[in-house]
Amino acid sequence: MALGQKDESYAAFQNQNNIKDKDNALDPKGDSSNNGDLESDNTKGRTVGDKTVGNRIAPVLPHLKGYDFGDDTSIAGSDILGKQIELEADSAIQYRTCSWQKTAALLFSEYICLAIMSFPWSYHILGLVPGLILTVLVAAVVLYTSLVLWRFCLIHPEVRDVCDIGQMLFWGKTWVWYATAVMFLLNNGFIQGLHVLVTAKYLNTITNHSQCTIVFSVIAAVISWFCSLPRTFSALSRLATVSAFFTFISVLLAAIFAGIEAHPAGYNPDPNFVDPVTGIQGGEPIVTATPVAGTTFVLGMSAFLNISYTFIGQITLPSFIAEMKNPRDFPKALWVVTIAEVIVFGCVGAVIYAFTGNQYMTSPAFGSLGNDVYKKISFSFMIPTLIFLGVLYASVSARFIFFRIFEGTRHKSNHTVLGWSVWGGILAGTWLVAFIIAEVIPFFSDLLSLMSSLFDSFFGFIFWGVAYIRMKRADGGVQWIREQSLMGCLELGLNVFIIMIGLFFLGAGTYTSVQSIIDSYAAGAVSSVFTCASNGV
Repeated sequence: MALGQKDESYAAFQNQNNIKDKDNALDPKGDSSNNGDLESDNTKGRTVGDKTVGNRIAPVLPHLKGYDFGDDTSIAGSDILGKQIELEADSAIQYRTCSWQKTAALLFSEYICLAIMSFPWSYHILGLVPGLILTVLVAAVVLYTSLVLWRFCLIHPEVRDVCDIGQMLFWGKTWVWYATAVMFLLNNGFIQGLHVLVTAKYLNTITNHSQCTIVFSVIAAVISWFCSLPRTFSALSRLATVSAFFTFISVLLAAIFAGIEAHPAGYNPDPNFVDPVTGIQGGEPIVTATPVAGTTFVLGMSAFLNISYTFIGQITLPSFIAEMKNPRDFPKALWVVTIAEVIVFGCVGAVIYAFTGNQYMTSPAFGSLGNDVYKKISFSFMIPTLIFLGVLYASVSARFIFFRIFEGTRHKSNHTVLGWSVWGGILAGTWLVAFIIAEVIPFFSDLLSLMSSLFDSFFGFIFWGVAYIRMKRADGGVQWIREQSLMGCLELGLNVFIIMIGLFFLGAGTYTSVQSIIDSYAAGAVSSVFTCASNGV
């Protein structure tokens, strides 16, 4: 992989940029010997159509040079995207085949998922008005950072995943690649584990706990492994479309059922009644526009982080863009999905909360449906996404490992026994780890929140604030801050603020997650490992 080699081309690239900066400082009008022609300079910008998208911040990383894009003096100006498509033109398995519609299907399947059914819980903690405002604000920030990510991938089309981007952002340091890779694989593995756990929860619910929960978890892992086998995102996009459609039907039915049923689960007409087991107070559902008195910082942060983590999914975006036929079209998919997210998340969360109230709220909100038939029908439509979202993250992790094993060989892009055997073996390994994680860790949901706080702070915010600054520096030279317009200064301030948000997630989010684990132990709510007990809703 050449990751451990000293990348002398990176130092040469930086030296050439420094020389260019000095020339620009001496020739502020930019009318020196290159006559303003970006294509004449080693750090020239990639052009998409007739639009320059910016200058490279670094040369091609050593482990990506197997693509044979050209020598170190032409890597910035060569048509890397065209070379990629040309190199795999005669291959049996072609990766750069996703249209923007197929990419939109992948994004829909990632975001339109079971997590929607936790929005009513967040709204009952934060209050309906702050909850809806935060939904829109978080969506806007994630949309903006995703567009920054997209622009980075246009300028550096050879990158295949967020680990390559991490290394490039932090000055080509090898240890950054490895650190990012560990976070990347752990994050994806825990999401896979979550879907093993939730699929077992569904099977327990629909069968009234007819089998040991471990058996259901094994069934979930095996089915998920089989569905993970397609090698390209283009092939997976068909499953993604089905997953997103059925999830939409599921949450729509849940909202309708919450509105037409007489009362939510656990309802008692006596407002003075307090359930001795659950502590739920009786009376008509109480809906509040603002947080109720006594809401703790930990509880409020948990609700806010719950909304944020549902939107944060940039960790997969470089992998999706790396398999698009025309990466310029990515914003079309991104805008369509973001608008749909805000509408679906906000409407479903608000409607279910309005009919369930503070007292009877559960997460996921399927558990708040008082009619058992309604609960099972709406939850059943969630089956495709319970399987597919874990499949999507397994595929992202598997191709990360697979490409580094078989880069430059025929096994990567052709149907060979060895290639398919290793691909299936890698996937089996990821699902085995996911099964163990789901069964061994007794405070899984809290640990998932902890991992999200540690990793999403980088993958959701910090990386893209740094990316913006690095790209502006590459475009503007040493004087770029002084030459900023008012709009430029405001955007720079926004990206510094985004980095600060990431640091806030890293600090406050980690504290909240750790405190929640402590509280769970104190309340006796931590289950045992490899338990057969039902976890149904």
